[in-house]
Amino acid sequence: MLGGRSTFFVREHVGMFKLADTFDILDPASNQQIAIAKEEPGTLIHLLRLVVNKRLLPTKVVVYEGSDPKAGKVLFSIKKGVALLRSRVDVLDGNGEVVGWFQSKLLSLGGAFRVFDSGGQEVALVKGDWKGWNFRFLVGDEEIGTVSKKWAGLGKEFFTSADNYVINLTGDLSDSKAVLLLAAGLAVDVVYKEKG
Repeated sequence: MLGGRSTFFVREHVGMFKLADTFDILDPASNQQIAIAKEEPGTLIHLLRLVVNKRLLPTKVVVYEGSDPKAGKVLFSIKKGVALLRSRVDVLDGNGEVVGWFQSKLLSLGGAFRVFDSGGQEVALVKGDWKGWNFRFLVGDEEIGTVSKKWAGLGKEFFTSADNYVINLTGDLSDSKAVLLLAAGLAVDVVYKEKG
């Protein structure tokens, strides 16, 4: 899926009164769609979202290859259970095996969460700036990636909750670590920053 790419443009679909999110994942150089991420929370959760804050409820985001979820194979998924103070988010490969997970930090200006591999080894810290929309992937003091909000214009920003952002990975990363960091970039919006 990554195909040697290190930069991804993520564009959230705009919709009025939507209860589940969909994101296009594009190659910013060619504007070619690489994948589509689709939130699939289930019927009961859809109904609960009408009365309960979305960030408190469980959800699942499935990332499919290409632009059609019905035709594309599952590349990976992000699964979050019920969350009160701290949330744990599992990352699963296309076969449903856990490849890693995230644990939010309890107190952090701008937001932060730790990234762990399947063995429970911490591989990165994702840390937000004071505004909470630009994030850095850190290993110690070394930056291995970023998530940067891309403003879509005054009208779209004021009248929709759809976000656009760029996930940029740097350094020599294994495929499994790159998938974890791409999932972490999606989790910033879908799990940790989404309002609703």
